[in-house]
Formats: sequence, structure tokens, C-alpha cells
Amino acid sequence: MSRLYQAGKLVVAGLVVIGLCAFLPTASVVPDGPVFSGTADSLNMEKAHQEIWRRFVDEHQVLIDFAEADGHFDRPTAEEFRQNKPNALGWWTPTENGSMFNGLYLDGLCQRWLHRHQESDRQKARKLVQGLLLLASVGDTPGFIGRGVATDGKTPPSMGSNDQTSPWFYGLWRYLYSDMAEPAERRQIITKMEEVANVLVSTNWRLPTMSYAPARYRNSFAIFTWEGAPRLLFILKAMHQLTGNPNWDKLYREAAAELGGEPRRSRLQICADGMKFDVPKQFRWTGITSTVDVRALWEMETDLTLKQAYEQGLNASARSAAVDIARWHQLDNNDLKPYLHDWRQLNQWWTPQHSEQDALDVSAAQLAELVKLSPRRNQELGFVREPLWMSWIVALSPDTNLVNQYRAEMLGAIGHFQYDKLYYSQFFPVEAVWFRLRNHKKL
Repeated sequence: MSRLYQAGKLVVAGLVVIGLCAFLPTASVVPDGPVFSGTADSLNMEKAHQEIWRRFVDEHQVLIDFAEADGHFDRPTAEEFRQNKPNALGWWTPTENGSMFNGLYLDGLCQRWLHRHQESDRQKARKLVQGLLLLASVGDTPGFIGRGVATDGKTPPSMGSNDQTSPWFYGLWRYLYSDMAEPAERRQIITKMEEVANVLVSTNWRLPTMSYAPARYRNSFAIFTWEGAPRLLFILKAMHQLTGNPNWDKLYREAAAELGGEPRRSRLQICADGMKFDVPKQFRWTGITSTVDVRALWEMETDLTLKQAYEQGLNASARSAAVDIARWHQLDNNDLKPYLHDWRQLNQWWTPQHSEQDALDVSAAQLAELVKLSPRRNQELGFVREPLWMSWIVALSPDTNLVNQYRAEMLGAIGHFQYDKLYYSQFFPVEAVWFRLRNHKKL
């Protein structure tokens, strides 16, 4: 394992500690009183949907990170991104997570479509797909998937990541799997997915960056961890399902059985073990990007041995995630702490970056200041994002008995938040949770 990779893991883990531990309790709070009945969940789910589309889907059909109450946000300029400001990763800007959020939000929109079959839902899903295709077209390096675009509508932050590219594949696959695409649209999507997948195979699963990035690649899918194994296997399995090319199936089966990491495990075993991070995290919201991939693998797989392994991983992940659902009780809707809209203040701590590690170091220094400048951010990410994303992981489990243990608590979270008061868009999993719960019969 490379020295850079080890250092990068420690910095990323440090971002979580620096960013949130000083502001949030380390243990989940279980309510003393009765659990919320969930009677407001349906209405609030619709309010969340409306708020996302009122404020957070931009003119490029890309889901942004944060905005003011009227939908205003300051988009970075092309010059800023080319200078790697505020950092080469584009972290802490409103356009930080476009590929990730578009791809993941399609999980909820596709579930909404399957339950309602309303044309308006399909059109919204199609808009997000268009956003994903845009983000795959803005790179000057083959296989690059952008996070967002600058004020010129075409310049992205210089570095993507596995957290961006994996949901990019997942969202497009889920859209096709839900049978919403027109034939020509379907061919276009599959062609682009295969193009990107072929590049990733050629780079040994390293993620390409832009020509003005401080490093040629930004992390990898080839690592033998929860953040690598499910994503790599999903891409291979999806490409075989979509193209019928037997070479993808060959690569998939070889990759599933391959051993690596410490302790040595196969990628299949890593999936079966569920959401476990090689560096422990207090906040585990990014774990969803691998969980949705395991869910997709479970849905696609016909080999009973492999399917059972994926089901085991989904259930293990759900049990792990469930302990943090109760965090929603800690969000006081009326406690509106100061929120920093002007992310450019973080440029005070910008320095030129000449490597991936430099980018991580600059980002960490900026985050240490951001948590002091924007305490409202800490509230929303700790008490809104974390419980909703953990609820989503639970709802992805195929085990109805397991899911139903937490049903009332998950619906309570959905019914609690006042979405028009939130600055961050990370409540969008509300729809995925609500509609996926409808797949589980209430006992």
C-alpha cells in the first residue's frame, strides 16, 4: 500500500475529526420519550422533494451542496477552478458533489417513479441523467467525471474521486434498470458508461483528473476496502448486464475472487462483511455509495452463492447504520446558528498544490476554519445528513423484519425536519428512504 494512500486516509479521517467532533457528541442519543409516530412523514417527504427542486438543482441539472433560502449561491469561476481554489478537490464549495449527488438522488427518484408512474417524475430523473452526462463531457482527460461546473458552464474542479465516479455509474444504471429511458437515450448512456469503464480498466481503476490538477489521478477503485471492492464489482457487473459482453463477466468473477488488503480478503468477502471502514469514522454518510452498489449487485446477481454474500453485506450494513438514526432528535429546528455562505473566505488558507497530498492538506486547513465560521453547517451535517443517510442504508436491506425494527424512527426523522430552513441539500435521501420503506410490508 502506497505511502500517499496511507497518508491520504489519515487526512480524510482527520477532516471528520476536525470538522465535527468538537461540535457533536460522540454517541447517538436515544429518545427518552415515545418514538415519533410518523404521521407527518408523507407530507414532509413531498415538502423535501419540492424544496430540492426549488433551490438545489441548478441550471445544468446538477444537484448542488448548499444555497440560501431563495436558492442563491456563489458559483466558482473557471479561473478559480484552474488555480485549484479553494482547493483542487473543489471541497467546501456549492459545486463539490454533483456527480455523487445526482447519481445517488436517482435512487430516490427511480423508486418514486416505480411507485407512482407519473411522467413528471420521469422528466426529473431524465434531467439528473442529463446532468450526469454533462459532468462526463467536461473533462480534458478520458474517463474524467466532474463534480460540477464553473460560471462558464464547462470548467470543473480539477480532481474528481471514487466517491463521485461510483455514484455516476450507479445513477445511470438505476435509471436504465427502472426502464425509464427511451431506446436512443439508453444507447447513449450505455455507450458513455462503457467508454468510462474501459478507461478505468486501462488505468488499473485509478480515477483520472484534469490537466491542471496537481496529480494525474485521484484515488482508486482497486483498493481492498469497503470504499473499493463493492464499487469495482458493481461497475463490472453492470457493464456485463448492459452490454452482454462476456469479457465484463470474466473480469467481474476474477475480481470477486481476488484476494488483497490487510487482513487478506476477497472482494466478495469485503462486500459480505458490510460497511466497515479501514480508518474508523464517526460519521459514515459516504458509506452509502458502496451500499447502493451492493444492493445493485444483489438485484442483478443470479448466482445464489454470490447473491447470498451481497444480502449478508446489506443486512450487516443496515445493523451497523441503525445506531445513528436517532441523531435526528438532536436537531432543534428553531436553533438557527450562523451559516457561512461566502466560501471564498476559505481562500485565506489556500496555498499552491503540487500533489494529491497537498490538496488534502489545504482542504484540512480550510475545514478547521470552516467549522468555526459556520456552526450551522455542523448541525445540519451531523443531525440531518447523518441520520437520513444511515436510514437509507437500513432501507436498502432486503430483510423486512430488520428494517421494520427502525421504521418508526426513520419516519420520525422524515417528519421532523423543516426543509425550507435547511441550507444544505443533503436531506435528499428522504425520498429514497420513504419509497423504499413502502417496499417493506409493515408488520
